[in-house]
Amino acid sequence: MKNLAIIGGGSWGTALAIVLAPRFPRVALWVYESDLAARMDTARINDVYLPDCPLPPNVVVTSDLAAALDGAEIVLSVMPSHLARPLYQRMLPGLNESMLFVSATKGLENHSLLRATEVIREVVGTSRVAAISGPSFAREVARFEPTAVVAASTEPGVAEAVQAAFSGPTFRVYASSDPIGVEIGGSIKNVVAIGAGVLHGMGLGHNAMAALITRGLAETTRLAVAMGGKPQTLAGLAGLGDLVLTCTGDLSRNRTVGVQLARGRKLDEIVNSMKMVAEGVKTTDVAVDLAERYSVEMPIAAQMYRMLHAGSSPQESIRQLMERSLKEE
Repeated sequence: MKNLAIIGGGSWGTALAIVLAPRFPRVALWVYESDLAARMDTARINDVYLPDCPLPPNVVVTSDLAAALDGAEIVLSVMPSHLARPLYQRMLPGLNESMLFVSATKGLENHSLLRATEVIREVVGTSRVAAISGPSFAREVARFEPTAVVAASTEPGVAEAVQAAFSGPTFRVYASSDPIGVEIGGSIKNVVAIGAGVLHGMGLGHNAMAALITRGLAETTRLAVAMGGKPQTLAGLAGLGDLVLTCTGDLSRNRTVGVQLARGRKLDEIVNSMKMVAEGVKTTDVAVDLAERYSVEMPIAAQMYRMLHAGSSPQESIRQLMERSLKEE
C-alpha cells in the first residue's frame, strides 16, 4: 500500500480523496484556500464544493504543499489546466524520481497547447506519468455510485499500476496506452458541452442534442487521431462516455455555461458567478489553435469560439452549423 497526495481540493479532488481513501493508508488532500482547508480538517466536509459528502478519517487536509507531498508515492493532480505548470514548479522541491504522477485535469495549456501530462513531463522530467479521465461527476463518485474511468500512459506498466492502486468496489479503472486520445477526449468534450447547454437553453429537443453529440465526437476524434491518438479510444469512456455525460447531465459546469449564454447572460458574469472552473471556456481557444495546427476541421469548436469570444449570438452559431456546405458523413 502506498501513500497518496491529491493536489487540488475542488469537487473532483475531494471526491477522489473520498473514493480512494479505502485504498491507501494515508491520503493527503492539498487545498489552495487555507481557510477552507482548516474548516475541512475540523468539520470533515468540503462545505464549498461537496457539502454533503464526509471525508474519511485517513484523509489529511492541508494547504501546505510540502506537507501534502511528504511520504507520498503517488501524486494525483486535480488542478485547473492553467494552474498545472505553476503548481508543479512549486512542488518540485518535494518531488522525487520514484513517485508516480497521475493527472485528472481535463483541460489543455493555453499558450503551449500541451496536454496536462506533457506539462508534468516537461516540468518534472519524468516519464512515470498517467492521465485519468472518463464519465465521472464528482458528487456521484463521492457518494460511491458506480463509476468507470480510464488511466492512460505511454510508459509500460504505469497505467496498470494506477489501475491496481485506484480500482475499488465502486470505482473501476481501465488501462490504456493512449494518453493523447484520453486527454483530448476529456478536454474537447467540455467545448461541445457548452454547445449542448446552448441547445438546452434555447429549448431545443433530443434531435438537435443527438446530432451535436455525434458530430462533436467526430471532430474530437479527428483531432485526436491527427495528434497521434487512437480512434477506438474516443469510442470509449474518455471519449463518447464523458461526452454524453457532460452534454446531458445537469451537474455539468460547461453545459451550465451554455444554458446561461442561451438565456442572455454575459460570459464574464456567468464565469464569475461559478464556484468551480468551467474548463471548456479556456479549452475552446486551444481547440481552435490545435485545429489550425493539425489542419483539422472542427466546426463546433469554431462556432463555440465565435460565441464565447467574437460576439456571435447562440442562435447565430447554431444557424451557422446547420447551414454549412453539405457533405458525406
